Order: sequence, then C-alpha cells, then structure tokens
Amino acid sequence: MLDLKLIRENPKEIERRLQRRDPAISLGKLLEYDEERRKIIGHVEEKKSLRNKVSEQVGKLKREKKDAEAQKVIAEMGQLADEIKALDNKLAQLETQMKDILDRLPNLPHPSVPVSQNKFDQKILRIHKEKPNFSFEPKTHLELAETFGMLDFPRAAKIAGSRFPLYRGWGALLEMGLIQFMFKYQVEKNGYTPMIPPYLGNEESFYASSQFPKFREQVYEIPEDKLFINPTAEIVLCNVHRDEILEADQLPINYAGYTACFRREAGTYGEEERGLIRMHQFNKVELFKFTKPEESYAEHEKMCEDAEDILKELGIHYRAALLPSCDMGLAAAKTIDLEVWIPSQNRYYEVSSVSNCEDFQARRGNIRYRPGKDAKPQFVHTLNGSGLATSRLFIAIIENNQQPDGSVVIPEPLRDYVGADRLKP
Repeated sequence: MLDLKLIRENPKEIERRLQRRDPAISLGKLLEYDEERRKIIGHVEEKKSLRNKVSEQVGKLKREKKDAEAQKVIAEMGQLADEIKALDNKLAQLETQMKDILDRLPNLPHPSVPVSQNKFDQKILRIHKEKPNFSFEPKTHLELAETFGMLDFPRAAKIAGSRFPLYRGWGALLEMGLIQFMFKYQVEKNGYTPMIPPYLGNEESFYASSQFPKFREQVYEIPEDKLFINPTAEIVLCNVHRDEILEADQLPINYAGYTACFRREAGTYGEEERGLIRMHQFNKVELFKFTKPEESYAEHEKMCEDAEDILKELGIHYRAALLPSCDMGLAAAKTIDLEVWIPSQNRYYEVSSVSNCEDFQARRGNIRYRPGKDAKPQFVHTLNGSGLATSRLFIAIIENNQQPDGSVVIPEPLRDYVGADRLKP
C-alpha cells in the first residue's frame, strides 16, 4: 500500500510515476474523497466541541434548578448527536472508498525499471552459458516423461481434473531431489533460515502480502473455515512478522520456505503450455527477506545471486531479465526474472521472479523495526523470490540434458537424490 501522506504531498508526481505502470491510473477520485473526508473531520470536531460545551451548559442549568431550560438544551443536543452520527457514517463510507482505491494501486516503480506497456520490453542483464546445440531433434518433456515413466497426467486428471501433476518413478525422485537440493543449498550455502509454513492463510495474511483484493479470484478458497490455499509461500512468509516491531540488529532476516503452491490459473492456454508448463499445483522453495530500507536494493541483488546459484549448480543455460514497468506484480517496485531455455519450444520460461517490494507489504502488514534505542519505528522493506519453482525447472533439466542415444543425464548435485547419474531408455 502506498503512503497516503506521500500522495497528498506530491499528487502529480505520484500519479506520473504510477502511470509508468499503467497510463489509465488516475488519483483524481482518491484526492476528491480525501479532501471531502478532511472537511467532514473538521465538521465533526466542531460539532463534538459544541456538544461538549452544551453538555457543560446542561450541567450548569441543572445545578441552578432551571430544568425547563435544561430540557430544551438537551433536545438540541439530540439533534446535534444525529448530525454527528450522520457525518460519522459519511466519513466511514469515504474511508472505505479510499481504502478500496489505495488497495488496488500498484507500487511505485524504481527509477531503474524500463518504462513500457509491452511486457516483452524487458532488459536482459546477463546470460549464463550457451544454449544447448543438439545434433538431433530434441524431444519434448512429455515425450521424455513417457519414455521414462515420469509423469501420469491421465490418472492425475481422473483424480483431480486437468492441470494437476502425478509424478511417478524417476519423475517423483527427480522432483523430490530438486526440492531437497534447493532447500538445503539455500540454508547451508546462503545462510537462510529454513521454514515449512502453513499451506493455508487467512484473509489478513492474503491482504498484507498484497494478494487481496486484486487477485482474489485466482485463489482456491475454503469458505466454511475462512481460509485460502497459498498460491506461493511468499504470502505466509511475509506474514511471519505481521504486526511486529523488529530490532535493527535482527535485520536482514532471511527465510527459505518450502510449500506446494496452488493456483486456479483460470482461462485457456495453447498447445505450448501443455504438461508441466502451467499447473494448478506445483512445488517451490521461496526466498523472503525483511531488510532495512537503505539495504534493500543490495539485498535484492544478493537474492538474485542466491536464486541463480541453483541454476549454475545444475549447469543450466539461463538469462536474468529486468521486467518493464507494465509487467511487475502489484507490490513490486523492481523485479528481475530468471528464465530457463526450453529447447522443444525454442523459447525461455520464467522459473523465478525476484522482487523488491520496498515498504508496500510492510505498510499493509504493519511490519516495522526500530532503527535505534529511542527511535520511532519505521517500516521494513520486504523482498521475495522463487528459489526456485520446480515444474519448469524439471522440464529444463530433462530437455537440456537429453542425449543422442535417448538417455538423459542427471545433473551432478541431484544424483544422490535420484539414485542415478543417467536415465536410459
């Protein structure tokens, strides 16, 4: 959530910066409501002050045994109370309308973010390794999975419907190996605190993380329990310190959390998004940081490096891309995507989005820290990134490591988990 005080002080500048994300954004209605709200607050304060004076007058008249005059003044007070109640109701209505607008406004883009309304106008920051050069027509991950008995989508559909996976055999071992390797690496090599958080969250948690209200329709809900199924561990990790005041020497706090993730992914998709490309359920190791404001962009770079470490260890060709202003998540001020190469589709797919949300989520979740002993608490900055999501990484591993003889080489870090160094047809 943006700071309303900042909007009041710099309305034109804030609107201009927001329009870098979406030219249709206007702050006119918000500012109109805010001006009316402040006028009403002034009227309410005046009437409450008058009520206090009248109340004192009633007391004085009663002490002087002037009951008839006192009753007349009391009647006037009743009318004043009705006026105050009507103003309070109008004030509550305005505040609800303002909150609805504020809740849907995105974060301000960082100055380094490319300004564009075309999501393909990303800036390539770096590329690791060369694309694989095959002397044969590479198979798709679905063809390879069928050869090695790794996935069973027909039975998954029988159990749960379309776009749910059923990993089996080598597929289950590779999937679990990826999760264990990534989780252990971030804890042991990069110093993250391991977390296995709840898979469900309440309304407050989804609001604080900025998932609600805008993306409510994309989330699976358990209405009778007023709970929602996590589409990403970012939501629950963000809320670990909701409504807390942290000490400066605690920061940065670095969490690595594993969860399965569930997304409705409403809509239809083309032939290229069959298989594991776009699923209702997938596994992910999520990285999350709580930092001091002045350190958040250095920590953002560090988080990118931490996520990239996994791809480097697995020997996978990838690129890091700075997203344009139109393509970032609601809470993000800056996002860098890590994209792996999928040979059968001759294109890149994102396996991690690493975002600095500055104080956007912290303001919603009231997550603060105390810069010094007697200092006033300030909002922390929050950062999140996949470290990594497994499904597309699974595809990249088996497609990029297929051999002319039909075998698939298992990356060295995963061999102990899988129990093989090569899968042979």
